[in-house]
Amino acid sequence: MNSLPSYISITFILTTLLAVLIFYKSTKKFWLSLIILLAWLTLQMVVSLTGFYTVTNNFPPRFILLPMPMMLFIIILFVTKMGRQFIDRLDIKTLTILHIVRIPVEVVLYWSFLNKTIPQLMTFEGRNLDILSGITAPLVYYFGFIKPVINRKIILLWNIICLGLLINIVVIAAFSAPFTFQQLAYDQPNIAILYFPFTWLPCCVVPIVLFAHLVAIRGLTIKRD
Repeated sequence: MNSLPSYISITFILTTLLAVLIFYKSTKKFWLSLIILLAWLTLQMVVSLTGFYTVTNNFPPRFILLPMPMMLFIIILFVTKMGRQFIDRLDIKTLTILHIVRIPVEVVLYWSFLNKTIPQLMTFEGRNLDILSGITAPLVYYFGFIKPVINRKIILLWNIICLGLLINIVVIAAFSAPFTFQQLAYDQPNIAILYFPFTWLPCCVVPIVLFAHLVAIRGLTIKRD
């Protein structure tokens, strides 16, 4: 997508790296997690630059190879004893502030819409309210952990609502893409996510954000003060 202004791609690359670095901090700087994520991003960058994901007439679409490995990895973490031990060591406070990356992501989506690579319904002018998660994340971080005013139940409710907002845009994005099962945005399909660096959104940013919510929900549900 050479037609896109370079600042859009640069902003998204920096946003992705920020998400990875904040997640790395939440692991208490467990270096292996950083290596795995950077290796995964590098692999998907190389594959994306070959144009592999721009072939959309397959079923299932090649695109599934972007989110599926991370989704399977998340499932493994939750269903195995060692995985749950790793999850329970993560810092929920840091995972909360991680959601600020959703602000620049939504800005990038809006710029992409203006440049006709995604439909309007994928932006905050359409059906995507995910930017609210990013805007409220610093408030929940500060009033939930730094200067505790809100209790565990409110933080839990916030995570559940924001998880719903994430699922909403993921569904919209999937049904707006030019796959065989496309149901939305025929006039302007979601083509941005077929190209680098935007393939990093489904292969890394969305899974990290999803994982952050799931970890927080588990921690806030089972842990005791």
